[in-house]
Amino acid sequence: MTTGFSPAGLARLRPAMARHVESGRVPGLVALVSRHGETHVEAVGTMAAGGSEPMREDTIFRIASLTKPVTATAAMILVEECRLRLDDPVDEFLPELGNRRVLREPGSPLEDTVPAARPITLRDLLTFRWGLGVIMAMPGSYPIQQAIADAGLESGPDAPLIAPDEFLRRLGELPLFAQTGEQWLYDTGSSVLGVLIARVTGRTFGDFLRERIFEPLGMLDTGFFVPPDKLHRLPPQYVRNNTSGGFDVHDDGPAGPFSRPPVFESGAAGLVSTANDMRAFFQMLLDNGNGPGGRVLSRASVELMTMDHLTPEQKLGDAEIFFNGNRGWGFGMSVFTTRTGLAANPGRFGWDGGTGTSCYADPREGIIGVLLTQVMMDSPVEPETFRDFWVSAYQAME
Repeated sequence: MTTGFSPAGLARLRPAMARHVESGRVPGLVALVSRHGETHVEAVGTMAAGGSEPMREDTIFRIASLTKPVTATAAMILVEECRLRLDDPVDEFLPELGNRRVLREPGSPLEDTVPAARPITLRDLLTFRWGLGVIMAMPGSYPIQQAIADAGLESGPDAPLIAPDEFLRRLGELPLFAQTGEQWLYDTGSSVLGVLIARVTGRTFGDFLRERIFEPLGMLDTGFFVPPDKLHRLPPQYVRNNTSGGFDVHDDGPAGPFSRPPVFESGAAGLVSTANDMRAFFQMLLDNGNGPGGRVLSRASVELMTMDHLTPEQKLGDAEIFFNGNRGWGFGMSVFTTRTGLAANPGRFGWDGGTGTSCYADPREGIIGVLLTQVMMDSPVEPETFRDFWVSAYQAME
């Protein structure tokens, strides 16, 4: 059997990551690589910018959009139980999204609409083709952008400050940007899925995730907030100040929004987690749905989640910056389709988070990589810290 990593290759990981701390790109980070039962973790830098407390392997990070694959997994659990069906309309549980109207043109006034060609399905939400999401244009380019902002529904690393029912009510008052099934629009589908799962199960989204995913996989540090006895492991979250070259605090941690249960448990970007917890989640997917506490998903569901569902046309235009010509979209995560570099291996699946997080698994190589930082991304373009981590992970394989 092939061993996991070469000692010489692993020895390059820490210096490569340390350069990003020393250069001031990030105050600290946790980098994890796992393959064939061998796991290696590097905690580099400090918990806070300018601080002295060392980064620790069990640091709890805001994982932002790495929440999306978890949400998709929860939805597929309900599909397997026949409580949801991929191609049935979701109107029964989300009546706010029934009888949709669609903008006649992207720049049309909100009242200039046509009827939706068909209802919204679970598959549409999972693949982000339900008709509404992030509009990749300069703010103010379209009336719908302003309407989304005015309703408090803008996408980002912070969860909406409104309850789930109010979120759906406001969303239901907006027209769709595109006909259902036609265009890939990022993010909002996962937020809707979290509300859908809560309504179908009759419990909070967080409770369902804990019982069906986190506890069976031993993900004991993952959730929608950090309990008081673990807050010392939650570092500040920073935004890079492009004028000074330093960092501005976005969320100071102990007194911030993740120190208490949120009003809205966001299926798009609401979770906190650790490197080892994310390794456990992606190991389950790599093991075809099996986990240490038993099967979470079937092999068929994992295969469906980790295959590309988009047409070539749906990866172009505004979506192109997310896919770079070498990947597509499964259920709640990206899937590589073409090898264009060391780590761009066809079949590799996972995603990146806007709070400076990245996690992928590669079925062909059996490798999992997790990179967690506390500096927010300012573009969909992969930052240098990410690129160097993935090169380091793949060159380290035996």
